[in-house]
Amino acid sequence: MAVYFSIFLVIITSITGVVWLADKFYLAAQRQLKLVDAQAQCKEALSDDVIANLVEPSVFVDTSVQIFPVIAFVLILRSFLWEPFQIPSGSMMPTLLDGDFILVNKFNYGLRDPVARNKFFEVGLPERGDVIVFKYPRDPQIDYIKRVIGLPGDRIIYRNKSIYIKPACQESDVKCPDFEQVVNTFKKDNESPDGSYGLSRYTADMPNKTHDILMDNQILPRTQHYYQQNNTQRDEFLVPEGHYYVMGDNRDNSLDGRFWGFVPEENLVGEAVAIWMSFDFDRDEDSFLPKWIPTNVRFSRLGGIN
Repeated sequence: MAVYFSIFLVIITSITGVVWLADKFYLAAQRQLKLVDAQAQCKEALSDDVIANLVEPSVFVDTSVQIFPVIAFVLILRSFLWEPFQIPSGSMMPTLLDGDFILVNKFNYGLRDPVARNKFFEVGLPERGDVIVFKYPRDPQIDYIKRVIGLPGDRIIYRNKSIYIKPACQESDVKCPDFEQVVNTFKKDNESPDGSYGLSRYTADMPNKTHDILMDNQILPRTQHYYQQNNTQRDEFLVPEGHYYVMGDNRDNSLDGRFWGFVPEENLVGEAVAIWMSFDFDRDEDSFLPKWIPTNVRFSRLGGIN
């Protein structure tokens, strides 16, 4: 849907832009010449109604001229700077909840054209711990949001609900790094953010970022369903060059890289940086209101994303 909207936005901007240019540099001047010619043919001054009829553009031209700056601004903003998204599920709890509306910074990871999404200006790349929006590799029409766990060349092990990261060896390294565990510290405040039962909350200490996660200790590892690579253990992942390994913060309720692999760099949309609105949709089953009508605004959730 987002791809179709981008194509539609580009088409409308192009059409209205062409009309705007044509009116500015040709059509407006032609209307003025028509007015001068009509005035020369009449001995008396033309009435205001006649003048207005001669110089005013058609409805199509006038509408295009009026909306082009607005549409162009929206296209630039949405394609190269910021794009709003709604969180549709709980796979990123407790960081993001169903009903959160977020802003995604599209500039951080380079500028891409809004249709083919080819990068034409390099800015930066994701870091471990970033919350990113990307095109789901198995269906690029769908936008996913997860947290970056592994960078290109990293080895990742997810074993006994713990993450072990072995960063890629750099030429500047005297000795290649070994596996380092991401320590999960149990939080006494054990209530999950949506009131669900059975989820334990932990603080995960990533190499350069700390964030909260949820785990269901009743769910056993599903390694038999993990994405399998050659020459790796069942719960081990070697991140290919130009790819990223991602996981949801709601560890046992997330369809992420453990099950389908890696995110190609060209699938990146941007970094989720802020929650600008958050609605609660919880209501009794006997409520007469439709489920899409919010029951509350969660002002306490507004702000930056860790």
